[in-house]
Amino acid sequence: MALRKAFSDIKGMKVKEVPGHVKPMLSIDYVKKAIQRGLDNYHAKYIQTDSIDPVYHVCFGGMVFSYLVALPNERRHLEHQQHAKEHAHH
Repeated sequence: MALRKAFSDIKGMKVKEVPGHVKPMLSIDYVKKAIQRGLDNYHAKYIQTDSIDPVYHVCFGGMVFSYLVALPNERRHLEHQQHAKEHAHH
């Protein structure tokens, strides 16, 4: 949603106006405020309503994180298997 809004804001501008519009969004203070707004919105939507969704977010987030951490090792293992299979017949 935020990207769609940013794109629609930029779409109507001239090329020379875009850096002046985007540059303030890249400051540390702007990023901190954006993160704080996101956390406030999350708190209002899920925590204050006693929703079970944060438990699901943690569980699925943990699963995705563990998959991404294990992925390089699995790729090395599969490449080693492929290499062994290709060179076993010589």
